[in-house]
Amino acid sequence: MAESLRFTVPAECGGMAAKWFLKSRCGLSTRMITRLKREKDGILMDGKILRTIDPVVSGAEIVINLPGEASSYIEPVDGALDICYEDGYLIAVNKPPFMPVHPVKQHQNNTLANLVTAYAQKNGAEYVFRAHNRLDRNTSGLVLIAKDKYSVFKLHKAVHKTYFALVHGRLEGSGTVREPIGLHEDSKIVRRVTEGGSPAVTHYNSIFSGDDYSFISLVLETGRTHQIRCHMSYLGHPLLGDDLYGGTLELINRQALHCGGMIFVHPVTGEKISLKAPIPPDMQRLIDNKITK
Repeated sequence: MAESLRFTVPAECGGMAAKWFLKSRCGLSTRMITRLKREKDGILMDGKILRTIDPVVSGAEIVINLPGEASSYIEPVDGALDICYEDGYLIAVNKPPFMPVHPVKQHQNNTLANLVTAYAQKNGAEYVFRAHNRLDRNTSGLVLIAKDKYSVFKLHKAVHKTYFALVHGRLEGSGTVREPIGLHEDSKIVRRVTEGGSPAVTHYNSIFSGDDYSFISLVLETGRTHQIRCHMSYLGHPLLGDDLYGGTLELINRQALHCGGMIFVHPVTGEKISLKAPIPPDMQRLIDNKITK
């Protein structure tokens, strides 16, 4: 699906080289600008071809015709989607637990990508499934999907996400874990804190605590695979249901982790968007049980 983006040159940018206007005011990468230069009518100013060396004119309209994208085939599969936000550029979905985000060898047609593809086709839309954030199969919550490359680029490292988790033991107050994470030497899946790992920073805050389990919120500065699960296990408070990292399945049959909040500036309109997804029933049951005691 090709998209057209429109910008008006503000007075203070009059005379600026188009290349710098496209990068600083339109948010285009050098790679995207190079690709657009090869496209017919890729970059226009007041309806005429705009070269990157040309100066932009105050008050002129810049039109960026993003190229369409070829996509590897994803089978459309009808299913219920809990859509929290949608416009011509983005769609945000509250993913249930036990659903993978992308098709893999073991899951070809029961993923979020299958459902979103079917939904898009029903609505006469075609776009590459590009999830900004990837949740583990058993993690629930918000997944933000960009419908074009421009939005993908603008959203990179620009979405503030809040997670919620139930962890074993009494965890009070707030804190930050700044420990590098790398693969466990005996596994291709399990991560561990290790001196030679990638930098990872996790902030946590206790919402309530008990002797058996606590409810916390988390914000990440980095996005390492299994970061929350690994860091909470390192602290001695693995997630309930996370038997891969030391938790037990006695109270819940999956890791009790949910992406419940997102805040970002819309890549095209500039509007501040705030999204929330309610705690799922399996986690809410444990929260209610603790609150009512």
